[in-house]
Amino acid sequence: MKKWIYKFDEVDEAEKFAGGSWDDVRGLFGGKGANLAEMTRIGVPVPPGFTITTQACNAYLSSGGVFAENMWEQALEAIGYIEYNTGKTFGDSANPLLVSCRSGAKFSMPGMMDTVLNIGLNDDTAKGMIDLTQDKRFVYDSYRRLIQMFGTVVMRIPDEAFETVIEKVKINARVESEADLNASDWEQMVSRFKTIFRSHTQVNFPQNPVEQLKMAIEAVFKSWNGKRAVDYRNASNIAHDLGTAVNIVAMVFGNMGKDSATGVAMTRNGSTGEPKIEGDYLNNAQGEDVVSGIRLTDEISKMAEDMPRAYEELLTISAKLEKHYREMQDMEFTIEKGKLWMLQTRDGKRTAQAAVRIAVDMVKEGLISKQEAVSRVDPEQVDFFLHPQFSSEAIIEARNKGKLLATGLNVSPGAAFGQVVFDADLAEQWAKQEQRQVIMVRPETKPDDVHGMLTAQGILTSRGGRTSHAALVARQFGKPAVVGVADLKIDLIKRRMIVADKLINEGDSISIDGNTGEVYEGLIETMVPDINDPWLIKLLGWADEIRTLGVWANADYPADAQRAREYGAQGIGLCRSEHMFFETGRLPHVQKMIMANLPIEQREALNALLPFQKDDFIRLFKVMDGLPVIIRLIDPPLHEFLPDLVELMEELSDLKIRVKHAGTLSEIDDLLKTIRKKESIRKRAEQLREQNPMLGMRGVRLGIHIPDLTMMQVRAIFEAACQVTKEGVKVLPKVMIPLTAHANELKVQREVLENEAKQVMAEQNIGIDYKFGTMIELPRAALTADQICQYAQFFSFGTNDLTQTTYGISRDDAESGFLIEYMENAILPDNPFATLDKDGVGQLMQIAIEKGRSIRKNLECGICGEHGGDPESIALCHKLGLDYVSCSPFRVPVARLAAAHAAMAEKERENNVLTTAVP
Repeated sequence: MKKWIYKFDEVDEAEKFAGGSWDDVRGLFGGKGANLAEMTRIGVPVPPGFTITTQACNAYLSSGGVFAENMWEQALEAIGYIEYNTGKTFGDSANPLLVSCRSGAKFSMPGMMDTVLNIGLNDDTAKGMIDLTQDKRFVYDSYRRLIQMFGTVVMRIPDEAFETVIEKVKINARVESEADLNASDWEQMVSRFKTIFRSHTQVNFPQNPVEQLKMAIEAVFKSWNGKRAVDYRNASNIAHDLGTAVNIVAMVFGNMGKDSATGVAMTRNGSTGEPKIEGDYLNNAQGEDVVSGIRLTDEISKMAEDMPRAYEELLTISAKLEKHYREMQDMEFTIEKGKLWMLQTRDGKRTAQAAVRIAVDMVKEGLISKQEAVSRVDPEQVDFFLHPQFSSEAIIEARNKGKLLATGLNVSPGAAFGQVVFDADLAEQWAKQEQRQVIMVRPETKPDDVHGMLTAQGILTSRGGRTSHAALVARQFGKPAVVGVADLKIDLIKRRMIVADKLINEGDSISIDGNTGEVYEGLIETMVPDINDPWLIKLLGWADEIRTLGVWANADYPADAQRAREYGAQGIGLCRSEHMFFETGRLPHVQKMIMANLPIEQREALNALLPFQKDDFIRLFKVMDGLPVIIRLIDPPLHEFLPDLVELMEELSDLKIRVKHAGTLSEIDDLLKTIRKKESIRKRAEQLREQNPMLGMRGVRLGIHIPDLTMMQVRAIFEAACQVTKEGVKVLPKVMIPLTAHANELKVQREVLENEAKQVMAEQNIGIDYKFGTMIELPRAALTADQICQYAQFFSFGTNDLTQTTYGISRDDAESGFLIEYMENAILPDNPFATLDKDGVGQLMQIAIEKGRSIRKNLECGICGEHGGDPESIALCHKLGLDYVSCSPFRVPVARLAAAHAAMAEKERENNVLTTAVP
C-alpha cells in the first residue's frame, strides 16, 4: 500500500523513501512539512502532526478532485496519532482536539496558498472548551476564526463580508482593536458569521469535524492551481507540477490570555542583514492577526519585557536553527499559557542588500564557505544595489516644501514614485496596458494582490509589520515598500486617502522611500547610487577569485569608462566611436562631410573632426590606463547623422507657406536661403536612403566606400595613444571593424587602416601594442570565421545584430509587435534579444570560435551585445570558451557574479561526471 502520509517523527523513513537527500524530502513533504519534521528530529518543541505528501496533491488534481486510494484512511489513522500524543479526541465535546490545515510547497510561497485554523470546533465542542478553559472569550474568538477562514478558503466567500461585520461590532463596542472585544461580542459574531456563511453558500456551516477536515484538505490541494499561486510561481520561476503538501497540526493557542502570544521572527534582519533577531508579535492573538496586518503588532524586542522566559527560549532556538540549517531562518511561533511552540521555520525572504551581508557574515562566522556565499546571492540581486535612490538634495527640498506626508516601517529598500492605485487589478492594467508607473496603496496586502504588487513600482500600506505579507513579497521581488503607516486613512470606496490633512486621489503622484520609510507628495528626483557596500565589495572580490571569464564594459565616454572601472570592469569591450559624432560641436562637421560634393571638401570636414576624436580617445585612454580598449569604427549608415526625411519634408512645406505670407523682401530672401539649404539636405538624405538600412551601406562597407572617414578615426586613435604614452599612460588600443561578411572586406579595410596606424607611429616615433579585429554579427561571418581570422586578431560577437540576422527579424519592430505574442504563447522560451538563443545564435558562435581558433590558437573572443549583462547568456559564453563578456557599466557587478556562478556550475558538472564514472 502506497504511503501518502508521514508523521513528523517519521522523517527518517521518508528520507529513505524519497531518495536519501534533504532536497528529495522537501519535494515530498514540502518545505513546511520537511522543516516541522526536522525540528521535531533535533528536539525543537513542535506540536504533534503529520504531512500529506505532494504526491497525494498531484494525484488528487490529476484525477479531477478525487483523493488517492487509501489516503483518507491514512489521514484518519494519523489523527489518532495526534490524539494519542495530546490526550485529546477529535470531535469530543469534553476534551476536543483542534487542528490546523496548512499548505506547504517545496519552495516557499508566503501566503499564496490556503490555511484553515481551529478545525474541530462546532457548537458542541465550543461548549466543552468553555467548560474546560473557563474562557468564553477565547473559545468564541477561535470559533469565529474557523467560520471565517473556512468560509473564505473552502467556500470562497469574500473576506470583506466577514471583516465588515467585525468593524461594525468594534464601532458598536467603541473599541479600536479586536483584542478589546469581550466574550459577548465574539459570541454575537459567531452567530452573525454563521448567517453570512449560509447566505453565501445556501448550506449551514458544517458541524462534523471530520467533514471540516476533509473539505479543508481539498481546498488546500485546489489552492495550488489558484490564480495567486500561479502568478507567484510564474514570477519566481517555480515549476507548476510540484504540487503542495498539506500539514495537519495540533492547535496551540496564542489567544488564551495575557500569558499567550503569537509571532513571526527572522533570525537576522530581512532588510539589512544585521545579525539580530527581528519580527512582530502580539499578546492574546492567533498567527493570522500578525501576518494579515489586521492588528498593529509589537516589535519582537518588546517580548523580552512582556515574556522574558519565552523570549530567551526563542533566542536559543533561533541560534540552534540557524546553525543547523546554516541559513537565516523565518520562524512562526505560538506561546500557549507560557509554553513556546514552533510552528514553522524556513529560509527567510530578504532584500538583495540583506542577502549579500548575510552570506558574507556567515563566512566570517564559519557557517559556510566563500563559494557557498557566492552561490547564495543571485546575480540579479546585485542589480538592486544600483536601483534608483532619492538624492539628498531632492529630499531636503521636498521637506522644505512640506511634501513629507508620513513615515512608516522601512521594510524593503529603494526609491519609487508613481501614481496612486488602490487595487491590484487596476495596478496591473495601468502598468502593463497603459505603461504607467504606479504605487499600489492598500490597508494591507493579501495573497490575491500579488499580481498587482509585481507590476507596481512600490508598495504602501496603512497596516502591517516587518513580517507582514506586503513586507515579505516586496523583499522577495525587490520592490521598495513602506508598511504600517498608521496616519494613512484609506477610503477604498471613494478611491482616495487622507494623510497629513492632505487629500490624495487615485491617480495622484507620490514617492516612497523604502530605506527610510518616508512617504512624499509628488514626484522626487532619483539618482543611481555608487556601489560602496562593504559586504558587496567583499562578495564580488570572492566572485573574481572564482570566475575565469573576463568582464569588460561598453563605454563611449570617459565618464562611462570611469564608472565601469569603479564597478570592476577589466577593459572596454565596445566604444562606439560614432556616438561622439552626435555631440553639438561635431555634428555640423559630420553633416558637412556627408554633404560634400568634392573630395577636398570631404577631407576638410574630416580634418575638422580629427581633433575632436583625438581628444575623446585621449580622455578615454587616461581613464583606462593599463587596460584594453576596443574601439569600433563607424557603424551606422550616414543618413542617421542627417535630419529625418519626413521632418525635412514637413519643414520645407512650412517654409514655403511662410514665403507666401512674408512681409518684406529681406524676410523672403532669408526664407529662400533656408529653403535651398534644407532642399540640398533633403536631396542628399534621399540619395542615402535605403530600403533596409540595417543591411545597407554601413560598417566595413562604409569604410571601404569612404576610406578617408575610417582613416581619420584610426589616425585619431593612434595620435591619442602616442600622446598618452608619452605622458606615462599604458595604452592597449584594439581597433574593431564592424559588420564584416567576407574575408576580403576585412583584408582591404585592414590594410588601409593599418598603414595609417603605422604612419602615425612613425611620425610620433613611438610603438604602440595594438590589434585589429572584427565584429561577428552576420551568420556568414560566423560560418567563414577561419577565413576571416586570417585578417583579424580578435573576434567580438555583436549579438544584437547577430540575433536579428539569424532570426531574420527587426528587433525594434519585433519587440513591440509579434514577439510579445510569441512570448505570451510560449512559442519562444525567452526573448532572444534578452537571453542568447543557444540553439541558433549559440551554435553560430561556437562554429566561429572553433574555426577562428583553428587558425589562431589563442584568438581572443568576446561578446559586446546587450547579452553580455544577462546571467543566463553569460553562462553560455563561459561554456563556449569566450575570454570575456562586455556589458553596460551598470551590469558589470552583475556579470562578475554571474561569471562566478557559471564557473561553479561547470565545476559541479565535472564533479558529477567523475562521481558517475566511479564504479
